[in-house]
Amino acid sequence: MTAEPVLRDAAGPIALVDLLDRLLGNGVVVSADVLISLAGIDLVEVRLGAVIQSVRAGRGLDD
Repeated sequence: MTAEPVLRDAAGPIALVDLLDRLLGNGVVVSADVLISLAGIDLVEVRLGAVIQSVRAGRGLDD
């Protein structure tokens, strides 16, 4: 099984594995807001936030 290129940059295609390695190495912040309303009345509001980072990067163990 080979990784498919998902993005291109100046050096060429980037494999999905390389992209995940870069994201986890530096960390990613994900946030989302969901609002459900009916007839102009807000019924449910949900706010989500997550920080995704490798354990090595979080502890400062990266080279």
